[in-house]
Amino acid sequence: MIGGAERALLAVLLLVLMTGMGATLRLASFRDIMKAPRGVLIGLASQFGWMPLLAFNLAKAMGLPNEMAVGLIIVGCTPGGTTSNMFTYYGRADLALSISMTVVSTVVALAAMPALLWLYATPFTDEHLRIPFGSIGTTLALVLLPVGLGMFIRTRSETLARRAERLGSLAGLLVLVLLVGTSLWRNADSLAKVPMLGYVASIGLGTFGMALGYLVARLLGLSVPARRAISLETGIQNSPLAFAIIIGSFPDALHERMLWLPMAYALFVLMSASCATWYFRRKPVAVSSLEHASVGYRQAAGGE
Repeated sequence: MIGGAERALLAVLLLVLMTGMGATLRLASFRDIMKAPRGVLIGLASQFGWMPLLAFNLAKAMGLPNEMAVGLIIVGCTPGGTTSNMFTYYGRADLALSISMTVVSTVVALAAMPALLWLYATPFTDEHLRIPFGSIGTTLALVLLPVGLGMFIRTRSETLARRAERLGSLAGLLVLVLLVGTSLWRNADSLAKVPMLGYVASIGLGTFGMALGYLVARLLGLSVPARRAISLETGIQNSPLAFAIIIGSFPDALHERMLWLPMAYALFVLMSASCATWYFRRKPVAVSSLEHASVGYRQAAGGE
């Protein structure tokens, strides 16, 4: 599915993407999280609680083939990414909370992802499809190393950090374009054979994830901006990281079928998130709530 040249280019783009993600983070953010951890803990419960379970149930309910089911569950087990921060900003949500969730979930994923994949993906394995836990752990560690590099860049120069962040955002878009373009070019006939229920599952993962994240945050009494942030951070998973795990950890022969639903998810979740953001912007938010979110963002970003 992916040739040698595309694989090398994808590796470079992922390196730039994760470095850019790290450039948005500060060590000071962790201190602020410890002072007020409630929102982040609720967000983590959504990301690593509801999303993997939702992916598992969708795979079961839709009767997905094993390779597609595991691909979908990998997406459900990933942490949040910088895309959710962008939608949070435009959705007039609590950007500080979104950034904090991205920081913590990225670190927690090192231990949580292998455990969650063992719990939810193992039922879909057979003699041809095994979960390479050792390779996944190694891939996670290697992919997340650039995050540390990005954080280091930010400690040295705010200007370089902003440039790295912009390059990272562009690299994330190019990752999606590369994978989708390559798939359509080489596997158009095969993609047409993906069952319709597979597309339903890929759309449902992001849509239901956002709805469930918002509902739980509301039931637990969080503010409207915090509910929005948790909703978007829950539904918008780090799909480029899922691509990297599949390509870096599983045999080449499995890549084609395993990547179909993660790519469909990545496309459809942008549409779902755009609709949610448009809805949020049309709904008024109390000025005091927005000011609270703004202050929290400045604290998370290390400002005054």
